[in-house]
This record gives sequence, structure tokens and C-alpha cells, in this order.
Amino acid sequence: MVNGKTLRKAGLKVTHPRILILDVLQEPENKHISAEEIFQLLRSNGEGIGLATVYRVLSQFEDAGILDKHNFGGYKHVFEIKNQKHHDHLVCIGSDKIIEFEDETIEKRLTEIADENDIRLVHHSLYLYGTPKENG
Repeated sequence: MVNGKTLRKAGLKVTHPRILILDVLQEPENKHISAEEIFQLLRSNGEGIGLATVYRVLSQFEDAGILDKHNFGGYKHVFEIKNQKHHDHLVCIGSDKIIEFEDETIEKRLTEIADENDIRLVHHSLYLYGTPKENG
């Protein structure tokens, strides 16, 4: 759980906009959410935070290592709270559904590929894209 203590540890002041945006990001239904969607949710709850503030706070959170920013091939970026455990993403092109998954075999193979090329793997992002299977 990311909270005010996490912000202070990252060198950020605890402000009302930052706490509101963190609250939105930590809702389970907002796992992969865009800045515009955060802005709309805050507006619908009567919060007077501007879109520029949302973008600025998200950028600060990303720089502080609190958020991961993704672009799953669309025109917009989405954000999620940085998870302690690495995971990859399966994206359904037909429905825009995003499925998170963990696979030890894939992780091991990626490390082997890096080792074979004298590279120490420090980070990777794996996005798999597909369409719904036809029934029948």
C-alpha cells in the first residue's frame, strides 16, 4: 500500500492532489488507468484538480519509482502502482482487456538470453497481444 510515508521516503511532499491520485490508483478497478481517466474520476467526485496537475503528479510518481507507465499500443499511456513482484501483460486487442501474468519459465529464459549475450538483465517489459479465440 502506497501512502504518505511512501511519498516522503521518495522525497515528495504529502499534498492533497497526490493523496487523491494515489487513492484512485490503488482502487482495484483502476489497475491500468490513464491520466485522463484519473482526471474524470476526480472531477466526478467534485475535486477541483486540473488535468495538468494529474499529469505532473503522475510524472513525479513515475520518477520516484512509485508507478509504472505502460503504452499497450494505443494512443494513451496507462499507469499502475509499481508492484513488488514483476509481472508481464497479455493485451486483448478486441476488447482492450489487460491480463497480468507471472511465468517463471519466461523469466528464466529471458535471463538466459541476456547471459548468452553477456548482458546483465536489469529490467524488461513483456507485452503479448492477441485477439479473442473463436468459439467452435
